[in-house]
Amino acid sequence: MGLSASAPAPIETSIHQFTVKDARGKVVDLSIFKGKVLLVVNVASKCGFTDVNYTQLTELYNKYKDKDFEILAFPCNQFLAQEPGTSEEVKEFACTRYKAEYPMFQKVKVNGPNTAPVYQFLKASKWSICGTRIKWNFTKFLVDKDGKVIARYGPMAKPLSMESDIRKALGEV
Repeated sequence: MGLSASAPAPIETSIHQFTVKDARGKVVDLSIFKGKVLLVVNVASKCGFTDVNYTQLTELYNKYKDKDFEILAFPCNQFLAQEPGTSEEVKEFACTRYKAEYPMFQKVKVNGPNTAPVYQFLKASKWSICGTRIKWNFTKFLVDKDGKVIARYGPMAKPLSMESDIRKALGEV
């Protein structure tokens, strides 16, 4: 038997294999985050969880940003249209109101047929009680330094409650 002319595409095994667009539309290769622990979050500015999440995300970022930790924020408008602004408006909101200094990316879809590829990867890597579906705004994925998803947290999980998992992923525990 001969080899098929069209072999199946390789399946991504690391978040570092993806490119996304930042809030201004510039392509960002996520391989720049190799060697860092990541907390990937779908964010929304008009959600009941907004204040506690943005406040605590900024606190975590400030505490661990110099220890190979990054937060990657992806605005999403799929849940009751709670992120109605443009990607740049979302970034301005987070930076001004919550002093967010971590990377903010373009709006994405996290569920359905137009799910962003990076979210297809995240969801396939760690299921929840809802299966692979993202339940709501502020679902969080903890990714190790090799780009593998090691934990998934639902919208009710406050960022500071993940601190021990972050410290363990950083090798501090």
